[in-house]
Amino acid sequence: MHPLTQAITQEKLSSKFQDANSGVYFIGTTPPKSSVAEEQLIEISDKLIQRTKHLELDGFIVYDIQDESSRTNLPRPFPFMSTHDPRSWSQRLQKSTQLPVITYKSVSARSQDEFTQWLAESWQDYGIQNIVLVGSPSSNNQIKLPLNQAYKHIAAMEHEFHLGGVTIAERHATKGDEHVRIMNKSAAGCDFFITQAVYNAQATIDMLSSYARTCKEEGVQPKRLVLTFTPCGSQKTLEFIEWLGISVPEATKHRILDAKNPLAESIKICRNILEQIIEAVLHLDIPLGLNIESLTNRKDEIDASIRLYKLLKATLDLKLAEKNLME
Repeated sequence: MHPLTQAITQEKLSSKFQDANSGVYFIGTTPPKSSVAEEQLIEISDKLIQRTKHLELDGFIVYDIQDESSRTNLPRPFPFMSTHDPRSWSQRLQKSTQLPVITYKSVSARSQDEFTQWLAESWQDYGIQNIVLVGSPSSNNQIKLPLNQAYKHIAAMEHEFHLGGVTIAERHATKGDEHVRIMNKSAAGCDFFITQAVYNAQATIDMLSSYARTCKEEGVQPKRLVLTFTPCGSQKTLEFIEWLGISVPEATKHRILDAKNPLAESIKICRNILEQIIEAVLHLDIPLGLNIESLTNRKDEIDASIRLYKLLKATLDLKLAEKNLME
C-alpha cells in the first residue's frame, strides 16, 4: 500500500473511532503457523478475504500469539505453535483488502532497543500504523520492557502510531481496578481498547460502568471500547476459552455443551450477552465496537464466527440507531 494511502486509511480509522454515534467492526485473525509455505499463505488469506468480502468491515485485528503457559498450571488444550510475523500477515491483508489492520505486539520479551527497531520496521517496511501493545502474561516471566515504559517510548517516537490497549473484565472482577488501568493507559496515549473475549456479561458491565463513572468524575470523554466475541462449538474449544482466562459462568457452559448444536447455542448466548451489555451501558456514552474471532482453525467455528459477526453487528447497529433517534 502506498504511504499516502496508508496515512489516509489510518486517518479514516482514527476518525471513525472518534464518532461516538456509530460502531466500529472488526474480524480478528491469527497469523498462520510459521511452517506454512507461501503458496499456502496465499490460499489461507484468499479464503479469509472471500469469507469477509461481503461484510461491512472497518478492518481486521491481527494477534501476536505468545506461549502463555507461565500464566497457569493447567495444560494447554491446543499445543502452542509459533506463527508467521503478525506484521507480514497484517501487510498482506491490508494490501489485499485496502482495509485498516490493527496489529498486536507483545513487548515484554524485547529490550527497548529491539522495540525501537520493531517500531521503525513496522512503520517503514510493513506500513503498520494501528497497534495494540500487550504486556507479559505472567509476572513470573522475565520482563525486559514493562508495558508502561513501552508506552513512554512510543510517545517519543517521530511516527504517530494509532495506539490501543487491551482490557480484561475478569481482572476487574477479581481486583476491581480495571477502569483505573484503562484511565492510566489512556493518559499514556491509548486511543481505544479491545477486550478479551466476552462470555460473562456482568463482569464486562461492571468494568464499563466503573470506567464511565470515573470518566464523568474526571470530566473526560470515554475512549472507544471494542468488545470481542467468539463462538464455541466443542468441549475442547470451551477448555481453551477457559485456559485463556476467559470467565464462562457454569450455566453458560451447560447451555453450550448440552445443546444439540453447541455452535448455534453459543451464537445465541453471545447475542444475549451483547444485548445485556448494551442495555446496561449504552446510556453511559461509551463508544462501542465489536471484534469477532474464531479461537480455532476448525472450519465450522470459523464459519460460525462470520454468522456471529453479522448478527452482533446488526444488533449493535440497531441499538445505536434507536439511541440516536431518541437524542
